[in-house]
Amino acid sequence: MATAESVVRGTLRPTRWILALAPLVWLVVRAFQGDLGANPIERIEDESGQWTLRFLALSLAITPLIRLTQWGWLIRERRFFGLAAFGYASTHLLVYLGLDQGFDLHDIGEDILKHLWITVGMAAFLLLLPLAITSTKGWIRRLGGARWRALHRLAYVAAFLGCIHFLWSVKKDLTEPIIYSSVFAILMAMRAIRQPRTTR
Repeated sequence: MATAESVVRGTLRPTRWILALAPLVWLVVRAFQGDLGANPIERIEDESGQWTLRFLALSLAITPLIRLTQWGWLIRERRFFGLAAFGYASTHLLVYLGLDQGFDLHDIGEDILKHLWITVGMAAFLLLLPLAITSTKGWIRRLGGARWRALHRLAYVAAFLGCIHFLWSVKKDLTEPIIYSSVFAILMAMRAIRQPRTTR
């Protein structure tokens, strides 16, 4: 009889790719159909930014899930969802730089200095960049486990800055930024709770 672990492990691998790619494919399809509203660039920026936060939350949720289930193989899924978050963050940034600002470095620099929410968003991306680069086993060996784990705790800082970026960018309804902030606050609290040591 299949165990819960084997069922989850067998279904997660193929479905994670669908989960990671489906939002992007759907955005592209809607863009070609002209179904992104009056401001399609803003819609793409908003949705890619929110998917960044969603995948980052999934990545950060893996650690407490491993503690709960003792399924060590989920570490690979943490890396996958973390890279998916970086992929959507890169999409979010490229849409802003290219479609929104036309790669005009002068306007981009002024925008970053003038609007604090853009400054915070850039800082969040810059924190995610080294995490994506050092996500391989080779980098874990180079840095050593302790330094690698310390570096990757920056994911929580990036998540906090991402929520601030979202909160300051919206004009009226703060419901969604508050929901994301609450989710990350819960994940940070769960991360802070130390798992008691057990003797094998």
